Amino acid sequence: MKKILLNIKDYIYGSGSAWQPFVPLAAIIALWQILSASGIIPGYMLPGPMRVITAFKADFSLLMYHLCYTLMEAMAGLTLAVAGSFLLAICMDVNRFIKQSLNPLLLLTQTIPTIAIAPLLILWMGYGSAPKITLVFIFCFFPMTIGLLGAFERADADAVKLLQSMGASRRQIYRYIKLPQALPAFFSGLKISGSYSIIGAVISEWLGGNAGLGVYMIRVRRSYSFDKMFAVIFLTSALSIVLIKFIEIIGKAAMPWNKNK
Repeated sequence: MKKILLNIKDYIYGSGSAWQPFVPLAAIIALWQILSASGIIPGYMLPGPMRVITAFKADFSLLMYHLCYTLMEAMAGLTLAVAGSFLLAICMDVNRFIKQSLNPLLLLTQTIPTIAIAPLLILWMGYGSAPKITLVFIFCFFPMTIGLLGAFERADADAVKLLQSMGASRRQIYRYIKLPQALPAFFSGLKISGSYSIIGAVISEWLGGNAGLGVYMIRVRRSYSFDKMFAVIFLTSALSIVLIKFIEIIGKAAMPWNKNK
């Protein structure tokens, strides 16, 4: 018996270490099911995991329809944020006046509640995709810009001076020194922005629209179908995790020298 227990311990802490993050999650789901099934918490307040899974299966095709719209808005906003952050970070790194002028403005954008801007965006742009994409852009733009700018500033000064002494142009300095050294910070910011993009798209859809997971959530909430609301919450969380893992894979491919870090 003691040998069996030791083998189980070795599996958990050794070869089975990949399963360790799922242990607390499984415990939470089990507790959730017990609380719901026992009636300690009423089912209309906290539907059990099995009810949520059933609701997900029942509305699977409808959820996938709304998911396509949310993904399109999230990816469009994230792509624009990536392009904009690269452009602005380089401009701020090159020109000290631009940096000193825009840095307070960037910080100011983070003090304004983003949810308060959403109604204005819908007023100005209508109920189409434009205000949703803009809100996702606002969500994602700041962390990547600040991360890239900080990485450019931390670039190896000796290596930059060496290239300058050899007559390298500014473009070559960015290509061979600053951009490669900024990639870890960029992909770290991109993982954060990737999760923000999904959240931003869903929040923007709460305020109006014809399709999207946020629109679906509002509709099922009005009908008190909380099991379907939980299904959307878990779908959104799973989507964010998949996106973060996908970004990690791209980051490893883009930085083969950083593979063991």
